[in-house]
Order: sequence, then structure tokens, then C-alpha cells
Amino acid sequence: MNIEFGPVTLPDENARAGALQRHAALLSPPRSLGRLERLGAWLAACQGRTPPRPLRRMRVVVFAADHGVTADGVSLGGPGTTRALLDALDAGSAPLNVLADVAGAGIRVLDVGTAGGSGPDHVRSGSGSIAAADALTEDETEAAVRAGMRAADAEVDEGADALVAADLGAGVTTPAATLVAALTDTEPVAVVGRGSGIDDRAWMRKTTAIRDALRRCRPVTGDPLGLLRTAGGADLAAMTGFLAQAAVRRTPVVLDGLPSTAAALLAEELAPGARSWWLAAHRAAEPAQVVALEHLDLEPVLDLNIRLGAGTGAATVLPMLASAARLLTDVAERPALPADADIT
Repeated sequence: MNIEFGPVTLPDENARAGALQRHAALLSPPRSLGRLERLGAWLAACQGRTPPRPLRRMRVVVFAADHGVTADGVSLGGPGTTRALLDALDAGSAPLNVLADVAGAGIRVLDVGTAGGSGPDHVRSGSGSIAAADALTEDETEAAVRAGMRAADAEVDEGADALVAADLGAGVTTPAATLVAALTDTEPVAVVGRGSGIDDRAWMRKTTAIRDALRRCRPVTGDPLGLLRTAGGADLAAMTGFLAQAAVRRTPVVLDGLPSTAAALLAEELAPGARSWWLAAHRAAEPAQVVALEHLDLEPVLDLNIRLGAGTGAATVLPMLASAARLLTDVAERPALPADADIT
């Protein structure tokens, strides 16, 4: 596979410092707005200006795929679950539709790997069962990564000023946890979560599947694309390309749950420095996500015990991000004291 990303330039630290200085001069006690001040400063750094422009075009990009490992009983989702979730999203009745509408964010869906799916970005109908077979071929891995890169370019070219990388697919936390364990050298039992709400027996099956997949990953541990081929899937590969390319294009991305955070680990390997352009929305109810965030040195904004994924946590944070920008543009500054004022 021959995929190369352009250089990643870091956000503007002078703009970040300027935003924090501006907060110190606003009509509020110094540091009284807490994390909102840091969010606004991060946006200023990403935009390279103080104050930052208000966010006008926030976009959630959903990467959909099925995973063959669901046949091993690792998820409550079975055949048709992903299609049902996509149908609800298309009908506007999914949780993400509600939260994105509240945030004023648009949604783009990339069907890269659902069973029976089609379209220009569709790579494969479901992935291989990673415990016993590769998730993708080399050509499919490259095609999926490039689909994600194209999606990032399209959104940036259309004026997106903040992006969300979201997942949609039954069984996705199993390959995502496998990738995190492989990249951070973590034991399987330390990364296995309840995903869709599985019971203890399914948890044991999931642990076994991840253990077997990790054995298959050993020859490619140092190869991000090889890991995606061996134990990922079309959605995770596409998200990896999306996250890396968005950083190359100097566009901030809000990470959602475990799948996007696992993809972020791989994207940072492929495009060093990309993590400076990402914001971790929330601490998901998945231990592998906590491991990955610590590895990336990213601090989640919220901890809502969200297990759903599918962009819901990130969409919840978007209004906070928009508010952080507006605080820097709309709040008045404290009036200057007269030169002869007695402040004793």
C-alpha cells in the first residue's frame, strides 16, 4: 500500500496565548469560565486568529460498516442491525439526528462497508471475522483510507470549520479495542468493554476474539495500514484517513467514542502531530477508549457514561465549542481604570 499524507503543521500557539489573554480582559473574573476558556483558545489556535471566528458550518461525518466478528456472538447486534440504524438516521429519527439538530450541525454518511451496501465509497460488504481472518485485503484497506481522505477534503472545501468523526456499525468496538491493544501493548482483558450492552458470556467471547485477533496482529504491530487490514474494518480505515487528512488541512475534529479514538491512534502514526487538531468529546463507557486517550494525551471534555457512540457524545459537545468561540467574540472587555485611579 502506498498512502502518504502531507505534513501536519501545528496549531498557532500565539493565537492560543492571545485568546487566553483576551479572556483575562473580559468582563468576568479571571479564569472563571474554566474549560470553556481552554476550548476557545484551542479553536483560536486551530484558526490561527484571536478571537476565533464563530463556528458556522459544523459537520458530523458518519462511517458505516458491518463487522464479520459479530458472528462470534460479541455484540447484541446481528445481521441487519447496521442497516436498521442507517435507516433511522436517514429518516431523521436517530439520537444523532436530534443532537446534531440542536447543535446546528449537518450530517454526512459514508457507507464504506455495510452488508449489501453500495455507492462510490463502498469498499466491501462487511469485514472478515478478525479472530480468524483479515478484516480487509490490501486494496480494500487503501480504498477505505482514501475514501476517508476524500471525505475530509470535500468537507473542508465546502467550508466546514469543525468536524466530527462518528461510527455506525454492529460489532465495531471489538476491532477498535483490538487496534488499541495492539498499538498500546495492552492485555485483552484491560480493553474489553460491554459495547452494545453484552452479558458476561458475550464479554468472554469478545475477550477471546480480541485475544485471537491480537495474535494475528503481531507481525504487523509496527504497520498502521497492516493493522487496519488485519484487525480493523472499512469504517475504521476510512476514519483513519479522515482524521489524518483533516489535520493536514488544518481543520479541527471532535472525536467521539472508542472507534474514532482507535482510528486516531492510527492516524497519529501515519501523520505525526495530527492529534493537536483533535478534541476528545467525552469519556465513553469503554476501557479501551480511556487507554487510547491517555496514549494520545487528550483530555475528554465530558463524562456522561455514554455507551451508544454513533457521534452522540461529540454532537453533545459541539454547542459548547460554538459557545467557547462566541465568548471570545461577543463578551465585553472590562473598562480600563483611569490612570489616577486609587485602587488601594
